[in-house]
Amino acid sequence: MVRHLLKVSDFSKEECEKVINKSIEIKKNPKKYNSALEGETLLMLFEKPSLRTRISFETGMQQLGGHAIFYSIKDSPLGKKENISDTAKVASRFVNIIAARVFKRQDIWDLAKYADVPVINMLDDFAHPCQVLGDFQTINEKKGRLDNFKLSYFGDANNNVTYDLMRMCAMFGLRMDVACPKNPDYSPEQLVIDEVLELSKSSGAEVKVVHDAFEAARDTDIIYTDSWMSYGIPQEQEEERKKAFMPYQVTSSIMKAARPDAAFMNCLPAMREYEQTAEVIDGPQSIVFDQAENRLHIQKAIMLFLQEKF
Repeated sequence: MVRHLLKVSDFSKEECEKVINKSIEIKKNPKKYNSALEGETLLMLFEKPSLRTRISFETGMQQLGGHAIFYSIKDSPLGKKENISDTAKVASRFVNIIAARVFKRQDIWDLAKYADVPVINMLDDFAHPCQVLGDFQTINEKKGRLDNFKLSYFGDANNNVTYDLMRMCAMFGLRMDVACPKNPDYSPEQLVIDEVLELSKSSGAEVKVVHDAFEAARDTDIIYTDSWMSYGIPQEQEEERKKAFMPYQVTSSIMKAARPDAAFMNCLPAMREYEQTAEVIDGPQSIVFDQAENRLHIQKAIMLFLQEKF
């Protein structure tokens, strides 16, 4: 059966651990895998731009012995010139894996529904699984474990990264505080909250939304934030959003409220003096560039897993 990765909870906890462990192994010994996907092709469909996503996937596929094709659908979106089912069926005849970075979740869902090869969600408005798997690899490397820690997220919680962090914490039985404004536009969707509550029943996780940044920072091991101005948000909303999120800016005071060995994470791109101060992101507790590097390794592991190579 063809497997897809559309959100991080498409993998079980055990599968997530398996992929993370393989990624760490690949990172230590990349040459061992330089022909693992020899002769195979990855099609990357981009509606939303991304420096890290394109470079990491393209480089990763090349390092595995395969070939990656970048195709921009910015000016000809999925489902417009040709319906998505036809696109998926035709592409499946040519390539071994399809990856897509799109605005709407329905587009990636439809692509997976009709594709005969694995589909990887490189980002939509509902999930960012590759990012979060790479994040948890980074946490494992820095903390030496994937259990018994607290992660706190600050800022815009109506956000694909937030959603998959919530799902991952729920699967792994972790504590997570989501610190955001008390405003539905900036809060997690009920659909995600319901899924997280269901996942938490068996794991014992405690994932909650709070509106006090210092409450979220207290006793936390990981401080995480994301851009206040994600791709697609009109520039005229910048001042309104900045005013709403400023109480959740990660500052040195927030870092001091966390555990002494707390790590700071941001999936990048980052704007200094917006979601975090320069002092934080450029400081000794920041692990943002290790986090960014691991996108390369985790995506190689994801592709190998979906191609049943381990």
